Amino acid sequence: MSGAGAAAVVAQVVGVIAGAPLLAGLMRQVRARMEGRAGAGVGQPWRDLRKLLRKEPITAAGTGPAFRLAPLLLVDTTAVVAALVPLASTDTPVSDRADLIVVVAVLALGTVVLALAGLDTGTAFGGMGASREMTVAALVEPTILLSVFALSIPSGSTNLAAIVSGAVDDPARLASPAGLLAAAALAVAVLAETGRLPVDNPSTHLELTMIHEAMTLEYSGPDLALVELGAQMRLTVLLGLLVSLFAPWGIATTASWGALALALVLLAVKVTVLGAVLAAAEVFWAKVRLFRVPELLAGSFLLALLAVAASFFLNGK
Repeated sequence: MSGAGAAAVVAQVVGVIAGAPLLAGLMRQVRARMEGRAGAGVGQPWRDLRKLLRKEPITAAGTGPAFRLAPLLLVDTTAVVAALVPLASTDTPVSDRADLIVVVAVLALGTVVLALAGLDTGTAFGGMGASREMTVAALVEPTILLSVFALSIPSGSTNLAAIVSGAVDDPARLASPAGLLAAAALAVAVLAETGRLPVDNPSTHLELTMIHEAMTLEYSGPDLALVELGAQMRLTVLLGLLVSLFAPWGIATTASWGALALALVLLAVKVTVLGAVLAAAEVFWAKVRLFRVPELLAGSFLLALLAVAASFFLNGK
């Protein structure tokens, strides 16, 4: 185990935890500027987390372990994904365990525990949000699996490090029909998984349309801080996965300190640019009606399925 590889894992996890609130603040600031508002500043999410951590935790009456453990498990599962996904380096001590199915399963675990927490409250909103969240997850998780699987066919492996290394060596495959279809499908899946427009609106709390927020209404204080941090970390990790798979240039493929430093800088730049572009696009998007969301996600699943078929034909499998 090389020192640079171990440092890459630590840097990815620490970078996601520390940078996720800043990315959320940047996206809010971009939206505010484009809407003609001053905005609260890039560091506002960190200030909100600090304020919540200082408050006294209040647990709803009648809740059990699922409600109390969900915030911590949400952050932990996202941190595990941040360690496994080759965001900055493909040569890490855990790269051989970064299998596509494992990563998606750990992501799904975070979704499930939060849905269980929403059900554990026994409130109408909690059950409604959990039901909607699992409906979305039932379409999103297969889409993520198929879209990345389409990229794994040329590599002959579902290991994410092998997929990214193959894309670095042969970038032309990303511009193929299979690569473009997979990119479109994964982009829609990421928007749904992170509760962004047009699937969900993170800046509103309308009872008739909310999905993620409905499961977290009973949280307060440090527990709410963990839930917010977990959601921000998931957004950062999934955007990082997007840029690693479809813009892998600069990712360290060897255990070199110089390559790792450059990869971390480029990762921060790419995720920041992608987050800013997403925030700018959300200004011009309207939220899809709730009963139209499954149709949108089914369309993304179809794109992922076409990407797999195109990849099989193009690679002679």
